[in-house]
Amino acid sequence: MTTDQTKKLDEISKLFEKGSNLTNDYWQSFSGFNTWQFWFLLALLVLPLVALYFLLDRRKAFHIGFYGYSVHMLFHYIDIYFYTNRLLTYPYKVAPILPTSLSLDTSLVPVSYMLLYQWTLNKNKNYYLYATGLSLFLSFLFKPALVTFGLLKLYPGTNYFHLLLGYLSVMLLAKWITNVFLYFQKKAEETDQQVEAKTPRKNRTFLSRIFHRKQKAK
Repeated sequence: MTTDQTKKLDEISKLFEKGSNLTNDYWQSFSGFNTWQFWFLLALLVLPLVALYFLLDRRKAFHIGFYGYSVHMLFHYIDIYFYTNRLLTYPYKVAPILPTSLSLDTSLVPVSYMLLYQWTLNKNKNYYLYATGLSLFLSFLFKPALVTFGLLKLYPGTNYFHLLLGYLSVMLLAKWITNVFLYFQKKAEETDQQVEAKTPRKNRTFLSRIFHRKQKAK
């Protein structure tokens, strides 16, 4: 690395360290255990996870879980983009370890979309219609409520329509990513079925015995 590059990296590192120290000091002074906001956000973190534990369709656990993880990651990236570009900030947090809201990014938003997605699958409903409805609710009702109670701050130039674009991006990309992997799984299962169909019955019986022996050995 050149001298200028090293100098710039050191400056960036020092700024991040200073920002981290300021964030920790701010959290201890204004967002710690002695505030009602902390306990409210803790409830938003814990209660959706408890609800998911009881309401998750365990027959589709990996399917719903993969979709939910996609929602979590996408929403977290978008939230970081909004934060780092000074479009919004969260004055109160459960923990200062992340610049975004742990309660929303990790629990409330992913679980909300997961349960809705599960419901559309089990009831054969239109995912895009109902997920758009949820996105509208979060953008124009839930987020304004957070702003009203001081739990979210929008900087000048940011409005709720921008937040809606973020939610719509999450609901679409999470669904499409999940569909891609489901397609891969389906094609693999079809290939296995084709191979099994082409295998003579005697060979299938022989292979089945070998498989069961290996399973017993384990």
